[in-house]
Amino acid sequence: MWVRTRAVVAGGVVLVVLAAVGIWIVVRQLGGELRLPLASRTCTVQADGRVALDPDQMANAATIAAIGIQRKMPERAVVVALATAYQESGLRNLAGGDRDSIGLFQQRPSQGWGTPEQIRDPRYAAGKFYSGLKKVRGWEQMRVTDAAQRVQRSAFPEAYQKWADESEVLTRALVGHATGAVACTVGRDPAMRGEAAASALTRGLLLDWGLAGASTAADLTGLTVPAADERRGWRYAHWLVSHAQDHGVKRVRFGDLEWTARDGTWNRTDEAPAAGQVVAEVFAEA
Repeated sequence: MWVRTRAVVAGGVVLVVLAAVGIWIVVRQLGGELRLPLASRTCTVQADGRVALDPDQMANAATIAAIGIQRKMPERAVVVALATAYQESGLRNLAGGDRDSIGLFQQRPSQGWGTPEQIRDPRYAAGKFYSGLKKVRGWEQMRVTDAAQRVQRSAFPEAYQKWADESEVLTRALVGHATGAVACTVGRDPAMRGEAAASALTRGLLLDWGLAGASTAADLTGLTVPAADERRGWRYAHWLVSHAQDHGVKRVRFGDLEWTARDGTWNRTDEAPAAGQVVAEVFAEA
């Protein structure tokens, strides 16, 4: 009887292990599809197509795109980077993964990508990916999945391609080709408010875009970002909305359009800022 019981327990353990391995394989092949529940998607991007993300995913996507542009990479590189992060992490800055994989791109310290602390920094991780992509000869003419695979060397080399369409939609919006294309709904309790929010936004604009010209309002409830042209204006406006939840953004205005956290959409406004300026307002101190 005891022997039989041990055999049953051992068999159960084997089944659990096999099930866990099976789930991991499915998640890797689906590239985060299991981590994108519809109910949690509170940001929408519409630019010749539609993508829905949650606030964390949206903020990470915006930073990945900004780092690519700051590094003067072609827009195609942004598409490849976003598709890679979609597949590797579901656009989430993961604390762990397969073996010692970490972060948005599941880069491994043991493979020379950097320290764990560095790789957990989305800006560092994105920069390392772009550096790797730049070294791939002829990547511009490759399929998205082939270019990504040359950098990542994944066990699932074809998996990146299924995110190409979503990544192209995100890229069109985040590089400024679309107007009022990123819309997010912000909860009643943003991560930060007031001076802390305005300072974080200013620092984020500097780190993501290299912008040192953003000025904070005297009452510390917002900031103004200079935009040399309409395309740059929408880059910054969409970035600000993408970071609304984690940086406490209440309102963004550019041209004659305004996004508000209350409505979560872009609408016409009579309070248009001066030409060449993107204006953001953060939630006041509680």
